[in-house]
Amino acid sequence: MNGMGKLCRAGLIALGIAITATLAAGPAMAAQAAETVYLNGNIYTVDNKLPKATAVAVTGQKLVYVGGDKGARAYVGKKTKVVDLKGKTVLPGLIEGHMHYTGEGQKMLQVYVFWSPKAEIMAKVKAEIEKLPAGTWIIGRGWNQEVWPDKKFPTKEELDAVAPNHPVVLTRACGHAIWVNSKALAMAGVDKNTPNPAGGTIDRDANGNPTGILHETARNLVRSKITPMTNDRLKEAMLKAQEEMFSYGITSVFSAGTSGTMSSLLETKLMKELYEKGQLKVRIYNTINEGEDAKAYYKKGPEIGLYGDRLTVRCIKFYADGSLGARSALLLEPYSDKPGHIGVERTAYDALYKGFSEARKSGFQVSTHAIGDGANRRVVDLYEKVLKEQPLKDHRFRIEHFQCATALDIDRIAKLKIIPAMQGIHATSDKNMAENRIGPERIKFAYAWRKVIKAGSVIPNGSDAPVEPVNPYWGLYASVTRMDNEGKPDGGWYIGEAMTREEALKSFTIWAAYGQFEEKLKGSLQKGKLADFVVIDRDYMKIPAKEIKDIKALLTVVGGEEVYRSPELK
Repeated sequence: MNGMGKLCRAGLIALGIAITATLAAGPAMAAQAAETVYLNGNIYTVDNKLPKATAVAVTGQKLVYVGGDKGARAYVGKKTKVVDLKGKTVLPGLIEGHMHYTGEGQKMLQVYVFWSPKAEIMAKVKAEIEKLPAGTWIIGRGWNQEVWPDKKFPTKEELDAVAPNHPVVLTRACGHAIWVNSKALAMAGVDKNTPNPAGGTIDRDANGNPTGILHETARNLVRSKITPMTNDRLKEAMLKAQEEMFSYGITSVFSAGTSGTMSSLLETKLMKELYEKGQLKVRIYNTINEGEDAKAYYKKGPEIGLYGDRLTVRCIKFYADGSLGARSALLLEPYSDKPGHIGVERTAYDALYKGFSEARKSGFQVSTHAIGDGANRRVVDLYEKVLKEQPLKDHRFRIEHFQCATALDIDRIAKLKIIPAMQGIHATSDKNMAENRIGPERIKFAYAWRKVIKAGSVIPNGSDAPVEPVNPYWGLYASVTRMDNEGKPDGGWYIGEAMTREEALKSFTIWAAYGQFEEKLKGSLQKGKLADFVVIDRDYMKIPAKEIKDIKALLTVVGGEEVYRSPELK
């Protein structure tokens, strides 16, 4: 035997001895010890190859093992923290697939009147006024005329009765209309002679005077006069939003642009300051508003995976129309309950085309708010045009909401690989007015998740908070049952469009991650992915469907760090 052969044989013998010694020494030496091992869980991984597990091992931000308890014990060393899950259910960290992150925090610092009776709204405004000197702006949001007996838009006179000396601005639940008082209109210089701005409308009475309701871009006539929040106050809002996210087991969010006059550049700057101090830990995929904010980012390019995969900026947000509830969604044919009216063209066709082209040329993902079938048709046409002119196989262009569509466009987005980011909770909130708006035929292709999935698309789910409550379990429940939280209508609203439990969970995890180009990083519990997960108080897959809305988070882990622990967890 030559020298090389002797060395090979000696190496093989040594390797055999080493393997034998490792096996004899027990499982703790069979793998590198992890920092934390979670055992005895009921884990839904959202991994098709291993859909169920009982244990995970974590080192740093990543999962180093997902599987059974026996295999996990190989990762237990002298310094390993071992957590007994006691049979509790574990899901991948939930991903909020469409919300307005800072806006959700701001909501907590303002007057919140979500779906409140008018008398309750007046009482809250009056209580706020009593705390602040005359002339101070009173800001709030959440009203919805559809839950009031008369279903009519309110008037400035109603606010004047309780707030004659304070300017008041209350944003409708959808975010596309505001209700203001006379003081606010006066401070903004809005009167009967003020023309409707491009992309917006001022509601007027029989004499042409403003009623106090302003839609879409007309909102800015008043909002531009509001004293903006200080940077410190905005940071406080961001941290409040984070606290809320973690309390629900939400570990990542797609933040779909800023509202009002707040710059998305400022928002991103403040986020970075909080990340640098270690105060922000939630993962944010932050979009940049079209216009000047976008142009600033075109010069610098996308920012991906900053602060340990916690902040990414690679998407530009556009608006094609408004909302169905405010009748500003752009339709192909007139509203069934307002003949001759087809909605509002928020951004002109040529301006959208130019914006999409510029974003694509600069290497950014494109995301567009489109609710009416007219707006969706326009966006699909323009996406197709831009992508034909500037081909990109894996573009992941998104349509935010995609609420009212046609059979043609449902098929087209699947073929073009356009991602429809749809919010399950919108269907159960809108069911009381949606069919009145568009009639019995068009409604068959609205909130049509089953048709969309069957066509071949995936759906990133979410709440659109602060438009809706951010609770993801309400979103999962709505997606599965097509019922509101009171269990109405019995059997579900157009139940044939419901998601399965598996699809709904994917829509809040791996599908939402795909919508952010991050499905290889998060969205499922697999070795090598981020250790983001939530422990919940009941078995999502086995409980009666009506209980899904009642699920509570017990423990939230982001990048291996426990960021929320419920007092109920012992």
